[in-house]
Amino acid sequence: MSLRRALVHCLLITVALFAAFAPQAVRAEAMGIGLEGFSYPYPVRFMPITLEGEDLRLAYMDAQPVGPSNGRTVVLLHGRNFPSSYWEPTIKALTQAGYRVVAPDQIGFGKSSKPTFAYSFDAMARATIALLDSLHVDHFDLVGHSMGGMLAVRLARAYGSRIDHLVLYSPIGLEDYRFYAPPVTDEELAKRERELTADGYRKQLMTNYALSLPSSAIEPFVQLREEIKESGEYPRWLKSFVASYQMIYSEPVAHEIPLIDRPTLFIMGADDHNAPGRPFAPPELRTKMGKNADLAQTLAARMANAKVKVFDGVGHLGHLEATQRFNETLLSFLGQ
Repeated sequence: MSLRRALVHCLLITVALFAAFAPQAVRAEAMGIGLEGFSYPYPVRFMPITLEGEDLRLAYMDAQPVGPSNGRTVVLLHGRNFPSSYWEPTIKALTQAGYRVVAPDQIGFGKSSKPTFAYSFDAMARATIALLDSLHVDHFDLVGHSMGGMLAVRLARAYGSRIDHLVLYSPIGLEDYRFYAPPVTDEELAKRERELTADGYRKQLMTNYALSLPSSAIEPFVQLREEIKESGEYPRWLKSFVASYQMIYSEPVAHEIPLIDRPTLFIMGADDHNAPGRPFAPPELRTKMGKNADLAQTLAARMANAKVKVFDGVGHLGHLEATQRFNETLLSFLGQ
């Protein structure tokens, strides 16, 4: 063998050995249940808090006004199926109008801790007030969407003197779901959630929320859910998600809404018939559930200072489906 051929042979062997023993590219780790790696539109901070003997962290965004401040703060409360990041277009409109905006992830959601104890709106209300106290926010305007609307009701009842304006936006809890659907075990709820595919979840959101958006608009949240399922902590996330359903079912706020005396605006989508527990209700009762725009009108008529704005052709996510209309309606009400 010539010297040149021998050198080439040795080089090929060296390359082969390097390829065999060099570190191999591996699949990136799954999304953690604290949404590590999932970007939010504004910086996220954390407030330590202890609940039920557990040391936890409450995540939140604190967006400052763009330009001159009007000296007011708006608190945004998210729904069950979305982290607070979905408030981005609302935060942008509010900060441009001079508002400071605080948007927390409630304990059990988004980037906040996921405890395994039973959840309650009272505990969430205390945590929210503790956050506002830590930020030196005394008075504020409150906007609650979906499950966040139920929490907003509890806050308005317990801390009403601190709330200047209340917006119940596509809230659930306008009826007592216990009147229609029987209790469901944690095991059954967890089983259904585990077995729900990405396509099934996508269809569930589009159908249950009657969205006028293209399905691509919710795709980041569908994919986020799928990535969480691959996390080693997914069983803990699942317990947290189940606990939130049980809270919604077992802690109705419909009976408290007429007692609210704060200036209140319901923003409703005419097509929104979302009703937690409907799949478990007898067929003859399912059609009676989720008449949310009508329920809002009935409840507002019993309140001291409330009105209703209904968006035609809009479902459960009005701030994303009809962003300009939503922002204009919100800013007009807050400016009164």
